[in-house]
Amino acid sequence: MKVFPTVRWLTLLLSFSLLAGCSTISGWFEFDDDEDPYQPAELLDFEPSIKIKKQWSRGVGDGQGKGFYQLRPVLDGNTLYAASADGDVVALNADNGKELWDQEFDQGLSGGVGLYNNTLLLGTPDAEVIALDTADGSERWRATLHGEVMAPPQSDGRVVAVQTYDGKLHGLDFNTGEVLWSYDSNMPALTVRGTSTPIVLNGMIFAGFSNGRVMGLEASTGAVRWEVRVALPEGRSEIERIVDVDGTMQLVGTLLFAVSYQGNLVGIDVTSGRKVWQQEASSTAGVSQGFGNIYIAEENGTVSAYQRSDQGLRWAYSDLAYRKLSRPTPVSSYVAVGDFEGYVHFISQVDGELVGRVKVDGDGVRSDMIGDGNRLYVYGDGGKLVALEVSAQD
Repeated sequence: MKVFPTVRWLTLLLSFSLLAGCSTISGWFEFDDDEDPYQPAELLDFEPSIKIKKQWSRGVGDGQGKGFYQLRPVLDGNTLYAASADGDVVALNADNGKELWDQEFDQGLSGGVGLYNNTLLLGTPDAEVIALDTADGSERWRATLHGEVMAPPQSDGRVVAVQTYDGKLHGLDFNTGEVLWSYDSNMPALTVRGTSTPIVLNGMIFAGFSNGRVMGLEASTGAVRWEVRVALPEGRSEIERIVDVDGTMQLVGTLLFAVSYQGNLVGIDVTSGRKVWQQEASSTAGVSQGFGNIYIAEENGTVSAYQRSDQGLRWAYSDLAYRKLSRPTPVSSYVAVGDFEGYVHFISQVDGELVGRVKVDGDGVRSDMIGDGNRLYVYGDGGKLVALEVSAQD
């Protein structure tokens, strides 16, 4: 089953890679709301079965800005780090939201927040990578590449893996920012705006690309060890042939789970590069896991839970049609998804029933959230950073 979002929404997501650079598609066909087959579903009334308590809330700059970025916070022990598109970087006490330090940059930010030990890693629209000290936000180094950085740089303490919007993956020296190597994935003519977030582990880098492939590369040299085709471009038009692997991948043991737009959800054995698990799916939000399930939010708004052991569909929740959902985030016994109106919906991991809902940011919630025990950290598109406590009804 292939699912296509509204053409109006695609004009915000897609861009041409031209010989002279990249340009945004605009002026395509429009539907009246009463004719649009992909109009977002209205939210249905229901009886909540959980309690959702706001523990604290604060603003962080302008949030995701207007570049369709997905700057996401990162949690390290009791410290939460967050960054905004207009250049604000903060460290907060995760329990009460109290500010530990605040660093403001003159230029905007587009990728982050990456973290390794005492180093934060950020990317900019101007192709820079910035390394900060977690103690006070002071700058350690910065490096200049040749493409917009739209995902958090990742590191193992030796190499920093940076994925850029021009289809390249770069390996940088962790201590100096020196570019060690670059890999070019041969970006197709038309792609979804965004990139996958690389994973660095055990001397390897795993990365998904807009050509529908996931690659395993040697971290120190960039040499390709294996590649897996997640989806094969099909159709006569360039739109029909989009198969981007975007969003967050999920590594569970030696199995790497990734999903493509208009393609498949797959499990890859990272020791061999062999595809051992596959389901037809379409998503750009990424993959998560919990309760023995693999979760995705499909482009049509269905939240699906597949059994990790035998690939069967455990449950699917379909009442959030075309609400532009974020990556599902497990928290306690539930899985949370944000939508374009700023609501966060809580679904039981056991049976897929809707159990709770809360509105966080009227500008929307598209970035990855963080689940920590029964606490959920949500960073809204407009800059609201909120800590929610989730518990069963008395």
